Amino acid sequence: MVRTSFLWALVAASGALASTVDDCPGYKASNVVKSDSSLTADLTLAGTACNVYGTDIADLKLKVEYETDSRLHVNIYDADENVYQVQESVLPRPKSQGVPASSSKILFSLVEDPFSFVVTRAASGEVLFNTTGQQLIFESQYVRLRTSLPPNPNLYGLGEHSDDFRFNTNAYQRVFWNSESPFIPRNANLYGSHPNYVDYRGAAGTHGVFLLNSDGMNVNINTTDSGTFLEYNTIGGVLDFYFFAGPDPADVSRQYAEVVGAPAMVPYWSFGFHQCKYGWPSVDYVSEVVANYSTANIPLEVVWGDIDYMDHRQDFTLDPTNYPLDKMRALVGQLHQAGQRYVMMLDPGIHRKGGYEPFESGSQSEVFLKAADGSWYRGQQWAGEVVWPDWLHPNTQKWWTEEIQKFFDPETGLDVDGLWNDMNEGSNFCGDITCDPTEKKRSISDPRSRIRGPSKTVFARQSTPNGTHLGLPDRNLFTPAYRINNHRGDLSDSTIYTNNTNHDGTAQYDTHNFYGSTMARTTRSALLARRPNTRPFVLTRSTFAGTGAHAAHWFGDNYSAWDDYRISIKQMLAFVAIHQMSMVGSDVCGFNGDAQETMCARWAVMAAWQPFYRNHADISAPSQEFYRWESVANAARKAIQTRYRLLDYIYTAIERQSRDGSPAVSPVWFVYPGEEEAAGIQTQWFLGDALLVAPVVEDDGTGVDVYLPEAVFYDFWTGRKVVGEGKTFRVEVALEDIPVYIKGGSVVPMRVEAANTTAELRTKAFEVVIAPGSDGKAQGQLYLDDGESLDVGASKSDLSFTWDGSRLAMNGTFGYKSDLVLQKVTILGGQNATVKEGSWSLDGPFVVSVGQACRKRSVRVVS
Repeated sequence: MVRTSFLWALVAASGALASTVDDCPGYKASNVVKSDSSLTADLTLAGTACNVYGTDIADLKLKVEYETDSRLHVNIYDADENVYQVQESVLPRPKSQGVPASSSKILFSLVEDPFSFVVTRAASGEVLFNTTGQQLIFESQYVRLRTSLPPNPNLYGLGEHSDDFRFNTNAYQRVFWNSESPFIPRNANLYGSHPNYVDYRGAAGTHGVFLLNSDGMNVNINTTDSGTFLEYNTIGGVLDFYFFAGPDPADVSRQYAEVVGAPAMVPYWSFGFHQCKYGWPSVDYVSEVVANYSTANIPLEVVWGDIDYMDHRQDFTLDPTNYPLDKMRALVGQLHQAGQRYVMMLDPGIHRKGGYEPFESGSQSEVFLKAADGSWYRGQQWAGEVVWPDWLHPNTQKWWTEEIQKFFDPETGLDVDGLWNDMNEGSNFCGDITCDPTEKKRSISDPRSRIRGPSKTVFARQSTPNGTHLGLPDRNLFTPAYRINNHRGDLSDSTIYTNNTNHDGTAQYDTHNFYGSTMARTTRSALLARRPNTRPFVLTRSTFAGTGAHAAHWFGDNYSAWDDYRISIKQMLAFVAIHQMSMVGSDVCGFNGDAQETMCARWAVMAAWQPFYRNHADISAPSQEFYRWESVANAARKAIQTRYRLLDYIYTAIERQSRDGSPAVSPVWFVYPGEEEAAGIQTQWFLGDALLVAPVVEDDGTGVDVYLPEAVFYDFWTGRKVVGEGKTFRVEVALEDIPVYIKGGSVVPMRVEAANTTAELRTKAFEVVIAPGSDGKAQGQLYLDDGESLDVGASKSDLSFTWDGSRLAMNGTFGYKSDLVLQKVTILGGQNATVKEGSWSLDGPFVVSVGQACRKRSVRVVS
């Protein structure tokens, strides 16, 4: 096998010397068959194979389907169907509705020789995607397709990255290869791969493109003398495209959700404030942190356990000295009694140690990845020498569920409220394939697990029947000739070696990018088995397209710096609005490094207006809990109290995204598509439909330049009317403050007062703030349920508020029964706000007339 692979490498190298990609002949189409809603064709290599980075595949298939009036599916794949395709079990495909092309908002046009295609907008003829001018290359380990773009395009997405929200279009590259990424390096691949982008063209409309491909990839965007282009360069897989017509930006988000799934709804409590730190020395210390938050009168909802709680960093264990079971059970019990929650970490690396039950039971169930020689594949993670679960193995779900049920048993173990999957790219402390992970001082009792070095043989699979989509045999799975620019180095550097085979016959080479996503999905299913009727809460570091349907995400191991503060906003916009992951956020105040006081105060305030809100720091970083500085404590106290008052407004926005994909957080141009000047704004956002948030973003800044579209707004804090002019203006901001504006035409529901926990908050009455638009009218929504049931059925209320200028009407569905009432109505506008107080039940419709008898007074919307 070594000799054969070596000869293959020589052939590939000689081919690379003899040819370049410019010599590749491309393809020509034949046997074109059209129907009202589809097109198929054969694609044949149009000349002598170039074999630059692999072997040219001579025969391809083209399949085009008009799946809905707004979604076009274009798939280019090998005729034998051996090239790897993402498994349906990993990302189920939506069913085509088979609409006729005449009803579609986007159209496909085929050029047969040389093969190329164009996607256009039906109404205007505008070209959205055009492969003309650069030949398709489809080789065993390299696939290239290029589309031309208009001048100065507005492109967004292609996450996860730490770069600008709107792409640079001059010599810019996005790399897809999930990787451990401390300090979130710039212009590099990070923890997730989401190969979809949105192209915003102002009044002409917005469209989206999703390439369903999990292989390593370089996406190049550049502007040359011949124009601007976007070019896909993958080391495997097929060209499985979905095109979304929009035309509004939010339409594209909803259409993308129909393919990858809308985000799973999370429990109400998860919107509270969370605190964690790697390096808390003992359970007693954790109890002191909880007590200190209480003493500081800073609401704390969730406490997190990093790997400190583990015995020698092993999953499903407790440090018997510093985190003994009796004290841990007492801590969790006290938290629950106080209405608070506890979440713990589980890493994928399972310690390869005889007598360690999770390893023994996993070995018996054959759930771990195997090296090419049939032994357990071994590497290094926190516990030392580890093996990794094969999340595609049919036995893994049962094994993982049983381990979770045993360790987190409410009666005998730890009654946790959620689980945290870290290191699941999967991160490997073995830097490259020369590493020997053996712990020679540890005894291995399992005779099947004798000590041996890792397999460094290039994997070669035996021939398999056509049509399996398992991936081509005889590929170089370590160092393919085409190199993606993985910031870690080669494909297998600092991760699970790519020559490992999954149980279904696919290779980690092809499936690496969704290893973490499948772990999160398996963890979610385990929590559902543990509590079938309760919404699971799973936080994952590694993500792939569609992960939002299973888990929340934080942006990894960032740095305590202003630039990372700003980046967290850009990342939030991309994940929520573009990638359909709504419950996201950063490590507030930064994970690595020493958090500076002013920055931490600003971050505590800014992050309170993002979906997931957690302070977390590394073991090497000084403690940065909010109460450690008086200024940060003051800022956090106000921010959290305001967040809690608005929690139902946030919850309503998140529920709507889980229902139909409407983004809970949006860039300005999503809400005002005609405001093309807003295309580059990346540090302001709309939270829900009504609240425009504009934090201070300058280093140690005391003010911010706020952009308001040409519309009516109201200052959230004072109620003062502000008419936007489509340009920026300067606002000076105290350390504990943040500019927030209510969009005219909105009704914003909130609680009349805050609370220290979400459980207490849910007992508080409501008020609504009415911000009339230029026509004097307004509307808003409020969603209510029990906050935790997986399927609430009819026990939910979906309320709508409408203001016609003199009357507030509430209608909707009223399945969630409670004692909750609307206690106050505030109408903004004029010199003073109008306030009417009362007690209107939320269990049925009502109308409130606001007449002259109501009080007019100067009012702060949130005091």
